[in-house]
Amino acid sequence: MEFLLKRIATRRDYTIGRLYVRNELGKAYVCDTLEPPTNPTDHKASRAIPTGRYAMVITLSPRFQQWLPLLLGVPRREGIRIHAGNTALDTRGCILVGENRTVGHVLNSRKALAALIQRMKERPDGEGMWITVE
Repeated sequence: MEFLLKRIATRRDYTIGRLYVRNELGKAYVCDTLEPPTNPTDHKASRAIPTGRYAMVITLSPRFQQWLPLLLGVPRREGIRIHAGNTALDTRGCILVGENRTVGHVLNSRKALAALIQRMKERPDGEGMWITVE
C-alpha cells in the first residue's frame, strides 16, 4: 500500500498537506495533513520530517496508548507517527490528519485517523505500507 503526502502550504508555524493513496488509477485523496513548519534552508533545523519514502507499520504507541502508524527510517528521528491533533502545537514532528477547513488547523482528526487506519488494515495480508513525502 503506497501513500503520498504532498505538502501544499508551508507557513512560519505549520505545514499543510494532502494525503493520497496510490492505486491503479493514479491516486485517491484520503485527507488533509498538518505538520510542524519546514525549514527549506536548514533541514537539520526543520521540525517536519525530510522529504523521502518511508516504510510504515502500525504499532502500539506508548505515548498515546493506541495502535497508530509509525514511519520507519526517518533520518535523525524516531517515533514519527500519524495521529490525531488539530494544530502544530499538537505535534512534535509527527503528521496530523483531518480536514483543513480553518487556517493552520485540521478538524475531525479522530474521524480521519480512524478511517485511515481502517483502510490500512484492509490491505491484503503481507502487503507492506509506504509513504512518500514531497
